[in-house]
Amino acid sequence: MFEWSDLRYFLAVARHGSTLAAGRALGVNQSTVQRRLGALERALGRDLVHRHPTGYRLTELGEALWPYAAQVEASVEAFDRQARASGDGLVGVIRLTCPEPIVARITASPLLKMFGARYPGLRVEFVMSDRYLDVARGDADIALRSGEPHDETLMGRKIADSIWAVYASASYVQRRGRPESIADLDRFEIIGFEGIMTGHRAAKWLAAVAPNATVAARNDSVLGVMLAVKSGVGVAPLPTTIADAEEGLVQVLPPVPELSRGWYLLTHPDLRRTPRIAAFFDFVVENLDVMRPILMG
Repeated sequence: MFEWSDLRYFLAVARHGSTLAAGRALGVNQSTVQRRLGALERALGRDLVHRHPTGYRLTELGEALWPYAAQVEASVEAFDRQARASGDGLVGVIRLTCPEPIVARITASPLLKMFGARYPGLRVEFVMSDRYLDVARGDADIALRSGEPHDETLMGRKIADSIWAVYASASYVQRRGRPESIADLDRFEIIGFEGIMTGHRAAKWLAAVAPNATVAARNDSVLGVMLAVKSGVGVAPLPTTIADAEEGLVQVLPPVPELSRGWYLLTHPDLRRTPRIAAFFDFVVENLDVMRPILMG
């Protein structure tokens, strides 16, 4: 009988095409992925992947078993959610994932103090990462995200609007002036997005409206882009929530409709019915007058 947990490593390799990428996705080193995948193949007595210098490709057996391994993974995740939810009262930790800039705004607001006063047995713990955490797989209990939700396994509601405008530092404006329109951005230095931010709507919009602009710097996080703008090397679109509050930043172009999205509070349906998650959800909705300034400035 094979070790069930080895299926995680097989699935990661199948999804990412290499043991290096699979290790990054799972948060382990490459050798661990290779060892666990090899153990699974030895237990089955058959190869699941073809190993090539350029990556891994599933064998015919690997292709046939992949859907069944995914079903096992989904069942284990459902088991874990149900186990965490069963007997869940108004005590314990609520793991909330949200963009890093929002964490500081939440902790500086009265929201958590108000929540703690109502539910003294509950505590909110922030879970942060440079990527979207998978709520369905248990990386967090609740996600606070901007942009339309694409994960059909989650449920929730829109609680605010996410608005973006174009910013520069006061020193940059004094030295280079300010764009008069979006079409004028080509004449200015810009701060580009890279890494996990390459696919973000702001990165795509900036590339489309200012294809000939000089890229003065690039960064893979919104905070990094904002710091680059503050340093005075160029302009960039930023969320008004954090940029308007930054001393030394100037909104050089008004909010861009194409970049506007919603803020959503999301969780898995299995967790939504548990008392502690329901308590936090309902509390946020009841106190949108406190939450919206946090998200919208």
